[in-house]
Amino acid sequence: MLTSVISNKSKFYNSEIQYSSSLGDTLKILHAFITTPRLDPTPIKPLPVNPINQQTLCQPTNDCLYRLGHSSVLLSIDSKWILTDPVLSERASPVLWAGPKRFHPSPIAANELPYLDVVLISHDHYDHLDKATIQAIAHKVGLFVTPLKVGERLQNWGIAADKIIQLDWWQSTSVNGIELVATPSQHFSGRGLLDRDQTLWSSWVILGAKHRVFFSGDSGYFSGFKSIGERYGPFDFTLMEAGAYNSLWRDIHMMPEESVQAHIDLRGKYMIPIHNGTFDLSMHPWYEPLERISEISSLRNIQLITPSFGQLVELDSPPINHLWWKADSISNTQPTRFEQVIEDIVKEQNNG
Repeated sequence: MLTSVISNKSKFYNSEIQYSSSLGDTLKILHAFITTPRLDPTPIKPLPVNPINQQTLCQPTNDCLYRLGHSSVLLSIDSKWILTDPVLSERASPVLWAGPKRFHPSPIAANELPYLDVVLISHDHYDHLDKATIQAIAHKVGLFVTPLKVGERLQNWGIAADKIIQLDWWQSTSVNGIELVATPSQHFSGRGLLDRDQTLWSSWVILGAKHRVFFSGDSGYFSGFKSIGERYGPFDFTLMEAGAYNSLWRDIHMMPEESVQAHIDLRGKYMIPIHNGTFDLSMHPWYEPLERISEISSLRNIQLITPSFGQLVELDSPPINHLWWKADSISNTQPTRFEQVIEDIVKEQNNG
């Protein structure tokens, strides 16, 4: 069985690669950010956002979900509300005046969120764990479910210990009849210079009475997806990381073709790409992850769902692929330059 810990609980490790970034690696990445020519790093016009509030949310008896931005997904399953990696602030940053800024407002304000039975956290990076959001919603949250040691950060922010459940990989808990399983991912953690890998990172399995959902958090591609699929699949929906990638850090963030392969490994039915469209965290055009995932999925016969932010996705009748990012009012260009590259990649995989 995969385990997150090699020697003790003071530091956590990946199961397949020991990711570390030396000063040289950091300088190489910094140089790439400074020197790489940028095409459409941010939208030129406002993105389509469907505002939602407690009155317009789907009926609690209907399993549904909404993308709020980046990896924040509001999910109703078995009449219970679950919110993943809530980041509603303007920036994913330790300070208010600098750092990656949202392309779009959140479709729902913190004070309009329903009572949340569970807030599910994948890891402690700023684009997944936002102190201001946690403190703003804490009064309407039943339980925060986190990987090991992440809950201690929440306690330091004033969250009561009895409202926090912390799990190691393959451990599970049941909340109001919904089983939540912390499953492996290939990533790292830390919010500063001196706390690298002192908290655990994970993906999550969400098992309702009718629907099975996988939430990837952040991860490079690894054999763990196949292991999770064998133990808990098939999944009705995979909320799959697909964005902020680059070959310089593909050990910890999947390239688009790897995101699709992970969905296949998990034995997923519908794939919803997340971790895109909200923050500029890499060097690709803001729309490229959605474009590439859409093209690869079409070539590999994957059922893809790409809701705009705040768009209702009913789990019993999910919408067809919505190419909202192609609107002339949003992008300078309609990217097709990836198509031949993607076809070559798929052909190579199929022949291999």
